Amino acid sequence: MKLEIIILAAGQGSRMNSSLPKVLHTLAGRPLLEHVVRTALGLHPAAVHVVVGHGGEQVQQALSAYTIHWVVQERQLGTGHAVLQALPAVAPDSVVLVLYGDVPLTEPATLERLVARAQQAPALLTAILDDPRGYGRILRSAEGALLGVVEDRDATASQRDITEINTGVMAAPAQDFMRYLPQVRNDNQQGEYYLPDVLSLAVAEGRVVATSRAGSELEILGVNDREQLNRLEREYQRRQARELMRQGVSIADAARLDIRGTLTCAQDVSIDVNVVIEGEVRLGRRVTVGPNCVLRDVVVGDGATIHAMSHVQETEIGAACTVGPYARLRPGTVLSEGARIGNFVETKNARIGADSKVNHLSYIGDCDMGPGVNIGAGTITCNYDGVNKHRTTIGQGVFVGSNSTLVAPLEIADRGFVAAGSTITRAVENSELAVSRARQRNIQGWQRPGKQGGD
Repeated sequence: MKLEIIILAAGQGSRMNSSLPKVLHTLAGRPLLEHVVRTALGLHPAAVHVVVGHGGEQVQQALSAYTIHWVVQERQLGTGHAVLQALPAVAPDSVVLVLYGDVPLTEPATLERLVARAQQAPALLTAILDDPRGYGRILRSAEGALLGVVEDRDATASQRDITEINTGVMAAPAQDFMRYLPQVRNDNQQGEYYLPDVLSLAVAEGRVVATSRAGSELEILGVNDREQLNRLEREYQRRQARELMRQGVSIADAARLDIRGTLTCAQDVSIDVNVVIEGEVRLGRRVTVGPNCVLRDVVVGDGATIHAMSHVQETEIGAACTVGPYARLRPGTVLSEGARIGNFVETKNARIGADSKVNHLSYIGDCDMGPGVNIGAGTITCNYDGVNKHRTTIGQGVFVGSNSTLVAPLEIADRGFVAAGSTITRAVENSELAVSRARQRNIQGWQRPGKQGGD
């Protein structure tokens, strides 16, 4: 039977104390709901239906890149009611898996096992918790067969001692949902239509309801407030760090690495504390990343070093390059092999040639730089005239003295030399020396101004 997935994402999340819909709060840089959608799509379903309510338009816009059938639940009357809203769009001959937009870390393998048990009758994902408070409890017969689920607020004192809980994740033939959900009643403390009541109705007809157990508590944890979100964030980051260390990456402190995207590492990579990874980052062999760096959509070649406090975005760093400390590499920067970008240097849309050096306190923007160039401290490319951006082209072996201003559009040919303190506005030809500064005057007998009054 083909699989269809319904994701419930209509809750307001009042305990988040936020104007943002709960499912759009981020975990590892992605909205909670996006984690669930990506997991769902990884199961290759025929369709994914997402039920929204509070902030529905905002939710749809945030996940517009994904192929989703959106369903609006006008009134939030419980999980059973929410699934019922999506059923008209579900094929009757499918198996339906129900997920939750605020439960982001369920493993695909766990869901596959559950779906496999739901081909002929409903199946429920359960878990064993040391502290089951707040969760519905699983009721079983003396022989261990599932009888139903009782919500925490409706449970008796003895039922609250049960440690096997309902995760809410359920799968069943679509025909079962279509048959049982209209029979679900709302005679409970919340006045809501509970989805797990489907199980009791199936049991009452003598059907055997299967269960499957989650592999870890992390898989079934949902988010109701910011404290829970923070707990999930830290657990998720530790899990990613552990996997990287198993692959051979040296991490100074697994609790102080945040991966908010995808990090791919070759052998013998070393990552210091408080590093933030965003987007897609690839690190080559023997790459070293110093403390307090932010890397976003970066490719780093073998043997490169990124020193402390550097911020690197949409950049390609070649083999054996060094960056920082305190460097900012902005989008469009490409460093060829052996290039050096030093402290308090900013680059943008710049190609830096092999073994070229920009070591101190400089800005290089909209620039094509050849190999073996030396840029002195305090040098800037003036690339913006107030309306348009212009490029600076610097040839092979060029030397630019400290505190120079290169006014684009400008070309400095191979082995050109710019004297320190110069403002260069015209092309410098091959091997020429360019000097553009006022002649120094030393005035003898000059009197230093003194203070006025008695202070």
